[in-house]
Amino acid sequence: MIDVLTVVCLIGGAFMSLAAAIGLLRFPDLMSRMHAATKPQVLGLFLLLAGVALQLRSWALLPVLAVAWLFQLLTVPVSAHMVGRAGYRTKHRHPELLTTDELDDVVSAEREGRE
Repeated sequence: MIDVLTVVCLIGGAFMSLAAAIGLLRFPDLMSRMHAATKPQVLGLFLLLAGVALQLRSWALLPVLAVAWLFQLLTVPVSAHMVGRAGYRTKHRHPELLTTDELDDVVSAEREGRE
């Protein structure tokens, strides 16, 4: 039964990582690609680490796997925020794809304040 759970976790994690890679290649703009790179990748890594933990069955390995996932969980949103912010401010976006642009007023006011 543990082997079946391991296979499910590993295949699920591989599928989520593949979905992230396909999204990076296929999505049209920076914001969509940023979303594709972060959301499924964290879940995919968790499933892969869960599969490894189930297969190896070692209590000593659990803290290492937990730390690896925790660092991924903490750093991915921060890096995605920074990439999105830099992309927005350097005009690497497609305004026609946005439903509402809530940052336009803030960025315009900041630019006017500097000048």
